[in-house]
Amino acid sequence: MPMGSKILAGITALVASLLLGSCGTGGEEVCDSPLVANLPQSSFRSSSQLTSSHGPVFAKVNRREGAGGWSTLVSDRYQWLEVDLGRRTQIAAVATQGRYGSSDWLTAYLLMFSDTGHNWRQHRQEESLGAFPGNSNADTVVQYKLKQPVIARYLRLIPLDWNPTGRIGLRLEIYGCRYTSDVANFDGSSSLVYRRSVRPIWKAMEFVSLKFTTLKNSGTLLHAEGNRDHSLTLVLEKGRLLLYHQQGVSSSSRGQLLVSVGSLLDDQHWHHVKLERLSSHLNLTVDKNTHQVHIPAELSHWDIHQLSLGAVHSHGLQKPILSNRNFHGCMENLLYNDLNLIHLAKRNNHQASVVGNVTFSCAEQVSVAVTFTDSQSFLQLPGLTSWSSGVVSVALQFRTWNKAGLLLTFDLLQQEGTVWLYLSEGRLRLQINKAGRARLELSAGWSKQDFAELHLQRGSGLNDGQWHYVELNSRQDHLSITVDTDEGATAHTSIPLLLTTDSQLFFGGCPVQESSQECKNPFKVFQGCMRFLTVDNQAVDLIKVQQRLLGNYSHLQIDMCGIIDRCSPSHCEHGGRCTQSWSTFHCNCSNSGYRGATCHSSRYEKSCEAYKHKGNTSGHYHIDVDGSGPIKPQLIYCNMTEDMAWMVIQHNNTELTRVHLSPERNQHSAHFDYASEEEQLAAIISQSEHCEQELSYHCRKSRILNTPEGAPFAWWVGGPDPGEIQTYWGGALPGSRQCACGLQDNCLDSNHYCNCDADYDQWADDSGLLSHKGSLPVRSLVLGDIQRAGSESAYRVGPLRCHGDKNFWNAAFFDKETSYLHFPTFHGELNADIAFLFKTKSSSGVFLENLGIKDFIRIELSFASEVVFSFDVGNGPLEVRVKTSIQLNDNRWHSIRAERNVKEASLRVDEFPAATQEAPADGHSHLQLNSQLFIGGTASRQRGFLGCIRSLQLNGVTLDLEERAKITPGVRPGCPGHCSSYGSLCQNQGRCVERVNGFSCNCDQSANTGAFCHKEVSASFKSSTSVAYNFKEPYEPNRNSSTLPFSIYSDMTLRGENISLSFRTSQCPALLLYVNSFYREYLALLINKHDELELRYKLHSSRDVDVMGSRVTNLADGRLHKVIIRRLADTVSVQIDQNTREDFSLTSDVEFNGIKSLILGRVQDSAELDAELASLASLGFTGCLSGVCFNSISPLKAALLHPDSPVIVSGPLAQSSCGSSSPANPYATETTHSLSDQPGSVDPGQPLVNAIRRDSALIGGNAIDFSRRVIAVVIFVTVSALAIMARFICSRKETYRNQEVKVAQPEDGHELPFSSQADSLNAPS
Repeated sequence: MPMGSKILAGITALVASLLLGSCGTGGEEVCDSPLVANLPQSSFRSSSQLTSSHGPVFAKVNRREGAGGWSTLVSDRYQWLEVDLGRRTQIAAVATQGRYGSSDWLTAYLLMFSDTGHNWRQHRQEESLGAFPGNSNADTVVQYKLKQPVIARYLRLIPLDWNPTGRIGLRLEIYGCRYTSDVANFDGSSSLVYRRSVRPIWKAMEFVSLKFTTLKNSGTLLHAEGNRDHSLTLVLEKGRLLLYHQQGVSSSSRGQLLVSVGSLLDDQHWHHVKLERLSSHLNLTVDKNTHQVHIPAELSHWDIHQLSLGAVHSHGLQKPILSNRNFHGCMENLLYNDLNLIHLAKRNNHQASVVGNVTFSCAEQVSVAVTFTDSQSFLQLPGLTSWSSGVVSVALQFRTWNKAGLLLTFDLLQQEGTVWLYLSEGRLRLQINKAGRARLELSAGWSKQDFAELHLQRGSGLNDGQWHYVELNSRQDHLSITVDTDEGATAHTSIPLLLTTDSQLFFGGCPVQESSQECKNPFKVFQGCMRFLTVDNQAVDLIKVQQRLLGNYSHLQIDMCGIIDRCSPSHCEHGGRCTQSWSTFHCNCSNSGYRGATCHSSRYEKSCEAYKHKGNTSGHYHIDVDGSGPIKPQLIYCNMTEDMAWMVIQHNNTELTRVHLSPERNQHSAHFDYASEEEQLAAIISQSEHCEQELSYHCRKSRILNTPEGAPFAWWVGGPDPGEIQTYWGGALPGSRQCACGLQDNCLDSNHYCNCDADYDQWADDSGLLSHKGSLPVRSLVLGDIQRAGSESAYRVGPLRCHGDKNFWNAAFFDKETSYLHFPTFHGELNADIAFLFKTKSSSGVFLENLGIKDFIRIELSFASEVVFSFDVGNGPLEVRVKTSIQLNDNRWHSIRAERNVKEASLRVDEFPAATQEAPADGHSHLQLNSQLFIGGTASRQRGFLGCIRSLQLNGVTLDLEERAKITPGVRPGCPGHCSSYGSLCQNQGRCVERVNGFSCNCDQSANTGAFCHKEVSASFKSSTSVAYNFKEPYEPNRNSSTLPFSIYSDMTLRGENISLSFRTSQCPALLLYVNSFYREYLALLINKHDELELRYKLHSSRDVDVMGSRVTNLADGRLHKVIIRRLADTVSVQIDQNTREDFSLTSDVEFNGIKSLILGRVQDSAELDAELASLASLGFTGCLSGVCFNSISPLKAALLHPDSPVIVSGPLAQSSCGSSSPANPYATETTHSLSDQPGSVDPGQPLVNAIRRDSALIGGNAIDFSRRVIAVVIFVTVSALAIMARFICSRKETYRNQEVKVAQPEDGHELPFSSQADSLNAPS
């Protein structure tokens, strides 16, 4: 061989050896050896064979003996091929091939495994998918590698589909390796005990693992005792594993249940269990499902001293969890850390002792079950000769999830009657009908011989998935039913169950043939399992039934119980309660805060910002900060202002609290517990644009920081849990060790950076807002300088307040069809929810796409009025479509929410009805994606989206579109233009104002206020109250156009008015509104002495007054009434509440000239009025006025909210909610009391504290006697309040008497026919 060839061969051999040597994992044996090729003939069995040359022994891959493979006599779904591997073996893969030289091959099949050749267990690729793909021709070998190796001795393959032009044909290979284990058998009275002989060395992690199989649904698996009298007990109860913790030597209780895991574990199959103790929690794994359990602190350093397997052996007197219920079954590979306890017991190790009859082999009891799978399932058994004696006995065990279903029926041939034994609402019922007799029900325990129909019911909750025993006995006139151990269900009847050898028993259902007269089922069919069938105490051989040697059947799975617990583990999220039937499950999401088929999607918005943009006003709302994520919803107050939507999170002490001295301690500390949980707080702060919290300290000889160089006297702890110590104060910067005055350089003492650090013997304060999000929220506060003589102090930590939702406004604008944003692969294997908003002018485009090898998920606008959600999880593409009645390319924001889970897929657009598509009952359920996630386009750069996408959330996580758009060509961050979508939220002439992130409502031209100009401004009037809005004097030379919208020129001539107001009063007569002019013209709105509304116009000084009286009466009834008046020239309309509009005509004139003032309440100067009106004007108005609007003038709003407007207020005027037509909403407003809001104080700067609130963590100092100061407080407050009020009134009158009149800016809307250029007063056209 040439030298080059030798070198090449050597390198090849080396590479091959390295590859082969690396096939194992951690030195483990490679488990992929072929197992079928060398098996003897006796290892193969089948349901049938076409000829001897087509027998199962020839079903070996790549072999041509016989007819080249196995073929059945009949090709149907009741055929099977079985292979006995001789011993329990680890099986890793299965390969199939068609019969050689033929057109016979399988296209799909099922795999069954067993240790005994009975009680088969179906292997599934996924929970909902049991079928495996087969071949497409007779020659190609198709191998399927099991995701998890299976330990079994027997394998059975069941054909599902085959080549339609051929028949069932198969060659088979199984790949795996030898499996060894140590096994122990427990007979229900035996156990194994392991005791440590030396004091254990504590380990951070310990574990116990084992595998078990049993036919009993209850028993003690494991009991571990350790130091400090703690024990853990793992018990099997009703087929579930329960882990209990007990403490105390003489504990009499069952202990604390830590976790419940698994289901149907009494199915006589092997189940793996592993219990791990870590420092802070336990992990309990059952088969593939792991549950984490947080343990009590005392167990964190707990050691196991003794392990009992199969029973409880306790040194103390602890009561066993399951009294007298030891484990009955087999265990194998019982490991405690690195010790094999069964191996130790087999070697008679002194630490592992056996109690009772423990054998080291597993002799499993053989039980043959039958599964009724669907509506066509039934089992028919022939009659017995023994029935001629008149004694009938039928018994069986069943398990099911369905509430209803037929268990057994047979005809009474001689009596022309029928017997039905069935389930209804989870209860067992017996019904006997005899032809020609009246229908009547008979309850258990009494009888009447003449009744032809008998109803008997026993048991309840029999659809719990557990095995239940039923026995029916009849002899002569005695009939009894036994359910489980309940033998009290007995009734006497004169209808003997006389059966003959011609009678047939039907279990589960009836044949579908319409010609069958011997079986009728008026009830639902049974879906579930049955076993241990006996007729007249003779066991029914179900294997003979399977071989068609006994009775008849259809759509049954014999020698297996195919029940599945679809609620373990539960697919219901967020605490949803799972219930199930045989074929599906249902999630009850009530009270969970979530919705959908699996309680995946949140019912609530993620922020107050989102609620505001749905038109909601201030109030308490449930906020789910992470949508479908794990953080629970929380009830939060949303304070909707005109500019912001504040989230207000309260804690346990937001009041101003005085520090009281305590001789025991020299510090005061306060801890603040928030209404929100830690995860909720962190998420709110993170997603908000701004957060703040007030921190205030009022002091008298009580210092905070002293000097930046010295140790601080006071500090606070803030930030993410557990928080960090902070030494700066409200209004200052983090790390500055200053207060607000130090930052502003205006402290009382320039040598210090806080007012309190001046240490004056007078009240001072350091107050301000903390706004650094990394330091919020404030968790605790420590005050140190409080114990000196004369020291006094009070503090306040306000609620946490946040506004702005960065996620809600996170947007990107796509201006090219070829542009897109890409993100990491979306992981939504079992549950995926996608929500976003979009606006576009285009009629189509892909919003989102993510691809896998075969799977994909996509959302697109297919037409201007249709959105499509499409995906493929391996069962073929599915589409969910929503067609809308409007065009979605209107450049307005529209919302899309798509969800896909194991049960269904749904799609909702805006508030249109959602469309849903159910998932296949038997198919793939995992969405497997591997490409990047494309937003606004596709990988092919085709069908891209043009427009804006905003607030894109995948499984509750918001994608940062703006950051990615900054670095992506063809995509711009942000998306302006929100008023087109949200402008309609602005009410009552409010004007929508665009903002970078959202919008706001400008209420300047509205009589209302609030976030949406929705809140009427109301005030309570006394008889002395007067509100006068003054207009400019005529012919003023200086007219400034840049004025407030609350003033107009008084030299204009009005040809119309638009007046609206609401009032509530018991006064009659009463003047509601008065408008006068410089030309002795006026308009007056009043309630006359007849309790009617009256409108008076005097538009010409020399003509009579026009008096217009409404026919609506009883207006001074103390209820709220709304009045709308509109005048255009000589036509006047008046509407009161919901009454019919009344129309009037003016006769005096049509022009209102030179308006001077508008007055609400008492008219101070009534010289120009006639006597009657002057008398009425002097009385004033007592009651409530609300929402007063005169064209664009809102005098009441100007008086209360705009002190710089040309308004003169006399007498008491207080804003109130008296204008509300409904009871006050306790959540309508939020009053945040700051220190400056507190009324009069004892001396300058002294705070008014909550006298009720006290804090127990007070330290050091002598008690201060406040009794003398209280008297001074009362005197000082009274005098100060009177002085301030008098000065305020005088100042206000003087200020506004000569104030200049200002021009209002025109607004978009209807124009009035003014005779002058001014047009700021609006009226109907």
